[in-house]
Amino acid sequence: MQRRSAFRNYVEYALARLILASLAWTPLGFARRLAGFYAALLDHAVPRLRRIALRNLELALPELTAAERKRIIDGVFASIGRLLVALARFPRLTRDNIGQWIRYEGFEYFQEGLRRGKGVLFATAHLGNWELSAFAHGLMAAPMHIVVRPLDNPKLDALLERLRTLGGNRVIAKKDFARGILRALANNEAVGILIDQNTSLEEGAFVDFFGLPACTNLGFAKIAARSQATVIPGFALWTEDEGRYVLRFYPPVEMTGDPIADTQRLQKIVEEVIRRYPDQWLWIHRRWRTRPPGQAPLYE
Repeated sequence: MQRRSAFRNYVEYALARLILASLAWTPLGFARRLAGFYAALLDHAVPRLRRIALRNLELALPELTAAERKRIIDGVFASIGRLLVALARFPRLTRDNIGQWIRYEGFEYFQEGLRRGKGVLFATAHLGNWELSAFAHGLMAAPMHIVVRPLDNPKLDALLERLRTLGGNRVIAKKDFARGILRALANNEAVGILIDQNTSLEEGAFVDFFGLPACTNLGFAKIAARSQATVIPGFALWTEDEGRYVLRFYPPVEMTGDPIADTQRLQKIVEEVIRRYPDQWLWIHRRWRTRPPGQAPLYE
């Protein structure tokens, strides 16, 4: 991989700081409009993102009309804008005001998981506001652990980690994720993991996702079975009528010990929620990039 220049890292970092500051210190209504402008700018500056989203929708939801696909993709960029506003305001969010941004549904599932004493594994996705879901849970309930892939830009990575941990949460890097997760679960703590990304043939297996074979990491299911943790799907979903998010926990998923079967069950739950909130999932990710041996690529 080509080495990144220090100049590029600094420019990206400075731009990110400028964007976050503009969203943090302007009135909320204006900040939301400004974030929409930034998201639209991203859409026009990086046209391949919209092309990827369109291709994904053609593959996953072929029954949609062109107008419906456009509406969903426009919604994706609007969702990114809302995420940026919340992220920029993490330093100002507290236990006292977090309710203005998000509320719980299904919190009893988490409480029951803690009573079992084996820890809680949150299975989540790039759906709604995954950054706010973990941050808010740390404020409203108890600090948790989040598994992340470090960004290529170390300055940006440090900035994002600082924001993510302001509320007491702790970051587990993917390179050491198994040991860190098992340690947290043994202490009856909660760990959040994004499970909706494409992975390589070496790390995953193919399960059905929107009727297509999608290469998916089996690590989550293996750790869940080994630890006997309570597995709870959870997503922070935007509700337009309330003007805030709902952190919705779904009923716990029992693990059978078969990593492929368990992974399939979890992916089916993610798919069902995406179908209900299609404009809040990150369709700009090449989810079906890895193909079964002998099959042609699905992307340009």
